[in-house]
Amino acid sequence: MGYELRVVREAPLAFAEVAKAIAPAGFELRGSDEIVARHGDGTHAVGAWREQVIGAPGSDWQVAQLVRLAAVLGARLVGEDGEIYTLRDGVVEVLSDGAATELGKLDQMIDAGPAAWSP
Repeated sequence: MGYELRVVREAPLAFAEVAKAIAPAGFELRGSDEIVARHGDGTHAVGAWREQVIGAPGSDWQVAQLVRLAAVLGARLVGEDGEIYTLRDGVVEVLSDGAATELGKLDQMIDAGPAAWSP
């Protein structure tokens, strides 16, 4: 697995809470632990339940979906190095070492779809 992002909340998340909250936001469960979202005619992985929600994004679409998922769950999206991925005024940002870096507009990242980043 590549770089992981975790959905973190002060009060720990329970799987039942995650399962209940995701459907109204357009997410689905595939199998017993994979969280997916629709794009085009298919569903694509966003994250997985591993005693918390974890994602290893390979596209801007997945990052945007994880930011949305964290917001739905009243949580933060945190990277392995402690950076925080957030949404401000429709723009996905990464907060690290006191600086904010824009990744892109959420709606454009979602519309672009789950095409993988180029190596």
